[in-house]
Amino acid sequence: MTASITSTEAQEGPVTSGFWALTLGSIGVVFGDIGTSPLYAFHEAVRGAAHGEPVSRVIVLGVLSLILWALLIVVTAKYVLLLLRADNNGEGGTLSLMALGQRALGRRSWFLLALGVVGASMFIGDSMITPAISVLSAVDGLKLATPAFEHYVVPLTVMILVVLFAVQSKGTALVASAFGPVMVIWFTCLAVMGIVHIADDPSVLAAINPYYALQFLLSHGTIGLVTLGAVFLAVTGGEALYADLGHFGRKPIQSAWMFFVLPSLLINYFGQGALVLSDPSAIEHSFYRMVPEHLVLPLVGLATAATVIASQAVITGAYSLVYQAVQLGLLPRFEVRYTSESHAGQIYLPRVNRLLLIGVMLLVLLFRTPSGLASAYGIAVSTTMVADGIMGFIVIWKLWNWRAATAAVVILPFVMVDMTFFSANLLKLLEGAWVPLLFGACMAATIWTWRRGTGILLQKTRRIEVPLDDLIRSLEKRPPHIVKGTAVFLTSDPAFVPTALLHNLKHNKVLHEHNVVLTIETAHTPRVDLSERFRIENVSDKFSKVRLRFGFMEQPNVPRALAIARKQGWQFDIMSTSFFVSRRSLKASAQSGMPLWQDHLFIALSRSANDATDYFQIPTGRVVEVGTQVTI
Repeated sequence: MTASITSTEAQEGPVTSGFWALTLGSIGVVFGDIGTSPLYAFHEAVRGAAHGEPVSRVIVLGVLSLILWALLIVVTAKYVLLLLRADNNGEGGTLSLMALGQRALGRRSWFLLALGVVGASMFIGDSMITPAISVLSAVDGLKLATPAFEHYVVPLTVMILVVLFAVQSKGTALVASAFGPVMVIWFTCLAVMGIVHIADDPSVLAAINPYYALQFLLSHGTIGLVTLGAVFLAVTGGEALYADLGHFGRKPIQSAWMFFVLPSLLINYFGQGALVLSDPSAIEHSFYRMVPEHLVLPLVGLATAATVIASQAVITGAYSLVYQAVQLGLLPRFEVRYTSESHAGQIYLPRVNRLLLIGVMLLVLLFRTPSGLASAYGIAVSTTMVADGIMGFIVIWKLWNWRAATAAVVILPFVMVDMTFFSANLLKLLEGAWVPLLFGACMAATIWTWRRGTGILLQKTRRIEVPLDDLIRSLEKRPPHIVKGTAVFLTSDPAFVPTALLHNLKHNKVLHEHNVVLTIETAHTPRVDLSERFRIENVSDKFSKVRLRFGFMEQPNVPRALAIARKQGWQFDIMSTSFFVSRRSLKASAQSGMPLWQDHLFIALSRSANDATDYFQIPTGRVVEVGTQVTI
């Protein structure tokens, strides 16, 4: 995800050229997911509504009306016009919304934390399903060109996805530069194809009337609700509008959606509807039947490029979301690699990439068709949207200082619509909706275990910790041997003596002439101003407390942050400084307070955590590790 101008600049619009560059970039990155929905959404919804019977005019108009109003209510009104205004220092997304809610309440809320965890877990599930269903739907068009390609659809999909995940380590900068123009061509083609085929039966425009949507739902009972679940495929990707707020800014995203993306999507859906009204058999491949036979292969190529872009966007989004979760203490540290020197948001997480690839491959090989994956798709996105809606109410009420009744009147209709879509997708539980629910449950259990385990570990270490002030007074009475240089001891609580400092005194019998008790804090804002990055407190002539603050979307770089101290008069020389880090070896205990399976899961998560030295970008040659054993 690239942007050469900050989101604040984009929102204030100081330069027209920058605004249009961000608008073009948002078309390439933000709308890739929702922009490829015409490949399968209308087809799946109409087939589900027909339920094996011939496609009728009532079904086509009902489905089109549902798609139209779903796009207007869920995406346009809720996300584009309302939630894009709920930014956390310019950043958006489920975890940013959770942090905003926590700030609005002025305290930690387990309810908000649960909503954020559920929404984040489902978004990562979406990051697995989107590449699978999008690329599979695009390649599936080869069957229309010639039936001989039918047996190659799945292998070709697997090959494309393996290549896509393999190039992630190279960074997305070069590919991202082409995202905007390719997606502009894609949306232009969608609009042109739609305009051409609306002429097949102009009466299709009657579906603009919401009467057809309501009539269809009220007259089709359970089938209507099942169809609603398939209609939801047309709005999947709407949550990405909010998640990518920090990359492009509110106004570029709003402009791109209102004046280009939304019209292109609606025109294409209505074109598919008109085509099916004039030829009901076209529903089998309604999207690819919109072009002459000799243009099917070029369209498959363009669709494949568009779906790869859509997949790239959600993969990058998954990296960002996992990184935010790590910064907020919801997950252990993961290895983070920066793939661009000019764009801090371009990161690569090797372990997350491998897990996503495994998940995507399993989905493709398990379901093998877009129709099978469609059942699994909607539940992940609808769950995230429900969580966003509830957290949005708290932000509007408490942070925007609206009256509770007014906030409820605004947000409750959106939550009810989201809950309706969620209920409709639950009807597909046995058909594939269980996949993201199972994944979400596993993610939630992992986060819960990590939070609970770290809390228990903190309580156990507190029992044996010594207050820092007591140690300093003791050392002043009986000073040990003093050696030259600076020692930095990392700790989570500066009020107590770091474990590494105690062991250094116990085993080495020495104390450095300058000792820094370093605490690294993660703020509930995406980024922290440089003026707030560093704070120092001199405790004695040999001891200082230093606090470094980073936003939850910033990569902690300790040496660079400590260099800021020079401006405040503190002399810091990396070559004469040693960093002392405590490494814990954990053992399971029957009296830990957690079930044994959670003990083992927490220990496994702890062992898999990325080394603190690498995570905080401390030069390995300046690090001294001190090992301790803790029973949990």
